[in-house]
Amino acid sequence: MLSVAVAGASGRMGRMLIEAVLASDDLALGGALDLSGSAALGQDAAAFLGRTSGVLIGADLDPGLSGADVLIDFTRPEGTLAHLAACRRHRVKAVIGTTGFSESQKAQIADHAEHIAIVMAPNMSVGVNVVLKLLDVAARALDTGYDIEVIEAHHRHKVDAPSGTALKMGEVLAHALGRDLAQCAVYAREGVTGERDPSTIGFAAIRGGDIVGDHTVLFAGAGERIEISHKSSSRAGYAQGSLRAARFLASRSSGLYGMDDVLGMHTPR
Repeated sequence: MLSVAVAGASGRMGRMLIEAVLASDDLALGGALDLSGSAALGQDAAAFLGRTSGVLIGADLDPGLSGADVLIDFTRPEGTLAHLAACRRHRVKAVIGTTGFSESQKAQIADHAEHIAIVMAPNMSVGVNVVLKLLDVAARALDTGYDIEVIEAHHRHKVDAPSGTALKMGEVLAHALGRDLAQCAVYAREGVTGERDPSTIGFAAIRGGDIVGDHTVLFAGAGERIEISHKSSSRAGYAQGSLRAARFLASRSSGLYGMDDVLGMHTPR
């Protein structure tokens, strides 16, 4: 049975992951990590479910990972990098759902992946990753005469914008169109902007309430609009996708993978 540790154990995503692991037939909860000073430290990781798992939430990475095969991490970039260093020491594989990494931080993750197996994706939802494949097909077919806009909405607590998923969508679109996203992305419009440059890919971010995550890519042409959307009503889809990623890593010893690898939809990048 694969032993899974969860980072951010007392957070919304952490609790969803713990519940999903405990409900699975082939996974066991091997560790639960949280920030030093968290009110949840020392509590049973399943206390919020009204049950006991025998795993206590702790802040010390080394004992927290000692019984795990895979760590699932949806925290913050700095925390994830510290967790990966500990995973490397203990030969623990990692599933990373954290977003907002800088290019230098991504390089650090790639370095760790030479020693341990890592699945990293801005969105672990199976549905979102199918949408990414659809966007590749659509962008290639609608390469001229259509303006492309990426619109995303998330809850008020999200700290990065655009979302990692929106940026991944932009990367897929730009690659399909033979463009460099760094050169063609437009992240804000205000005042007299002039006519829209047809070679650009626009982004709009909405923050409010408890929106789990909505993403829409609009292809706007003359006389018609095509919209490809994904809307999350709960974090359950992220949790189930993360468990699939953990299972995928069971037979890997090193390397950096994406959800397209997990789902068997990989195409050369």
